[in-house]
Amino acid sequence: MPFPTPNPFRAAALAIAACTALAAAAQQPAPLKTALDPTFAPQAMIKLGGGMQGFNVELGEELAKRLGRKLDIEATEFSGLVPGLNSGKYDFLLAPVTVTPERAKALLFTEGYTETNYTFLGRKNAPKLETLEALKGKVVAVNKGSNYEGWAKDNAEKYGFKYDVYGTNADAIQAVMSSRADYNLAGNTVVGWAAKQNAALQTGYTVKTGLVWAIPFRLNDKAGRDAASNALKCMKLDGTIAKMATRWYGIEPAAGSVEKTVAAGHGVPGTENYDATPITPKCS
Repeated sequence: MPFPTPNPFRAAALAIAACTALAAAAQQPAPLKTALDPTFAPQAMIKLGGGMQGFNVELGEELAKRLGRKLDIEATEFSGLVPGLNSGKYDFLLAPVTVTPERAKALLFTEGYTETNYTFLGRKNAPKLETLEALKGKVVAVNKGSNYEGWAKDNAEKYGFKYDVYGTNADAIQAVMSSRADYNLAGNTVVGWAAKQNAALQTGYTVKTGLVWAIPFRLNDKAGRDAASNALKCMKLDGTIAKMATRWYGIEPAAGSVEKTVAAGHGVPGTENYDATPITPKCS
């Protein structure tokens, strides 16, 4: 049986198609690489079926989508994040990083996306804490070694309350549930998440720190920082970040909060490496 005669036109078409596919693949930008600690609910946590979820996971996915890139998220301990970023392993960090004067010297930050404050958590069947003066005679549960323990230590005498220290914040919350403590003091997002998950709890007074979480880039990656900053501005303008905060924290951000306020330039105003050049966000 004779072999069929090769079709030179079909072979040429296949070759062209293959070259076109290779060229298209070569033009696709590489995925953005980032990392976070998946043990910090509601910012990031492991899903039962695999993968991760949380406010910062959703933030990163939306950011990558607006930048037209895919996103690779690595789960790792917080201590390894900044070294990984500076070594070039990651393009930016999705883990919540508080912008401090020291960090602002060593990293390029986008503008803030969430305020990081201290909030009291109490039982819903007890009076809601409205003022710090109402702490007199109460017991506050805090996590050992945390900033909240430090605040309690510094302010216990001033406001007339006692405080108990627990190995984990989950244990501190349990102390409130069992009436061994009147309030738990922790981060506003953690407290908001706890109250959302448990109908017997409610959020109370918030101590404003003036600090925010922002996305850090390497000092030499101004283009990357500026592109992400522009996307964040658009996410604030169309209400995306405020909706995410309400969904994950259980509290709608107030007018004038960082979740709703667009910075004039790139970065966190008042910190080193903030670019105050006025920016008009380019949103699609």
